[in-house]
Amino acid sequence: MSSHQVLAGFHAVTARLRHAPATIRQLYVEASRRDKRMQTLIEQARQANVRVHPVESARLDGLARGTKHQGVVALADANTLATDIDEVLDALEQKGEAPLLLLLDGVTDPHNLGACLRTADAAGVHAVVAPRDRAVGVGTTVQRVACGAADTVPYIMVTNLARTMRELKQRGLWLVGTDDQATDSIHSIDARRPMAWVMGAEGEGMRRLTRETCDELVTIPMLGAVESLNVSVASAVCLYETVRQRTQSN
Repeated sequence: MSSHQVLAGFHAVTARLRHAPATIRQLYVEASRRDKRMQTLIEQARQANVRVHPVESARLDGLARGTKHQGVVALADANTLATDIDEVLDALEQKGEAPLLLLLDGVTDPHNLGACLRTADAAGVHAVVAPRDRAVGVGTTVQRVACGAADTVPYIMVTNLARTMRELKQRGLWLVGTDDQATDSIHSIDARRPMAWVMGAEGEGMRRLTRETCDELVTIPMLGAVESLNVSVASAVCLYETVRQRTQSN
């Protein structure tokens, strides 16, 4: 099963049943659970022609490998999303849609990545980009926390983030990084243009070269005693500034 993804929990499994049921090879549910939520999932699986295997909780624990599974685990083929940033941008150019990307520099916690993907999906982000050497991949925990967003938002890992940023600039994207020391607010930018938000991990923030490659640095207004926000929360604040501006301009 090494080539399969392990999807644990109702959100991750339900999202895969909705978007790509043909990729599910095995679906296991806790035999003792007969509540409405479980019955709804089983019916959804039946309609998608996915066979359900009732098993004991211990079997699910072994399949989920420590991830909270809520009585539901699926083994599935990897869902096919764009794996190249040019593929994403070319498709948007054909549709005449302004790109919105999220670049994550140094996010290694799967819970943070899962939350970022969930927010990215909600805000209409076209792809999330991260460096291969300083980022977590999409595993079981990310799938669960993302609540299905890992199946809808391309997560593209690149060899050299700064080089990718320069290539994005050449394609007309404006790169906006967040920095506690910046003087301008996130509300001061024009987020209607093709753009990417660039976020660093909490604590270390962005690497120097990443920061220097941004077109603009802005700060999130902080009015209380807390000095910084979790990267997933900060991403949500910034992305929804883009959503606000783009929806108001339509």
